[in-house]
Amino acid sequence: MHIQIVLFDGFDPLDVVAPYEVLYTGGTASGGAVTVELVSAEGPREVISGTGGLALRATGALDLERADMLLVPGASGRVGEPGEVPEEEVGAGEWKQDEFIPVLLGRTLTTELPALLKQAMDDPDVTVATVCGGSLVLAMAGLLEGRHATTHHMGLDMLEATGAHAVHARIVDDGDLISGAGVTSGLDLGLYLLEREVGPRVAHAVEVLFSHERRGTVWRPQGPTPTAL
Repeated sequence: MHIQIVLFDGFDPLDVVAPYEVLYTGGTASGGAVTVELVSAEGPREVISGTGGLALRATGALDLERADMLLVPGASGRVGEPGEVPEEEVGAGEWKQDEFIPVLLGRTLTTELPALLKQAMDDPDVTVATVCGGSLVLAMAGLLEGRHATTHHMGLDMLEATGAHAVHARIVDDGDLISGAGVTSGLDLGLYLLEREVGPRVAHAVEVLFSHERRGTVWRPQGPTPTAL
């Protein structure tokens, strides 16, 4: 399985690095059954995060001919509701440090990323995973209507408003769409992806190496609907 983690200007570094390390280590532990790389919609380039100008290098282009899975991170910056930011700011001007997270997420709509993500969502051979606000990138592009997903707890109402079924869970598995909640959920998401795609023994070995125990029950749209508690 080849996994491409998608960088965009203003991305949250922890959303990227946490699953990258887990998945990379899982690939080592599985004899190369998993490979992972950092990419962007524009191709190889330095991509500036929303955290102190920290940059990571995308070594390749998002390529659905090569990728079995795309992983989309969220953004980091100032926390605020969409109504606090003038609509004209979204996509306007150049990227600036410490912008509002909704602006950074919305700016992805002006790039080639939404079209590529739509192709991925329409392709039954490609799984899409998200960490934190990564699900909002998909939702703001109109790609999550009717789908179950999660995001950072402060963005659940926004996710629901796009037509998605927002679930307050650490990890949500909706088949070919797997989403993680807050930023540290990237560790849990990476471990769950290893368990799901390679097996629990490899996932457990990485979990032990990282001294990190996964939290919460993975939510799936299965089983009876719970009664009121």
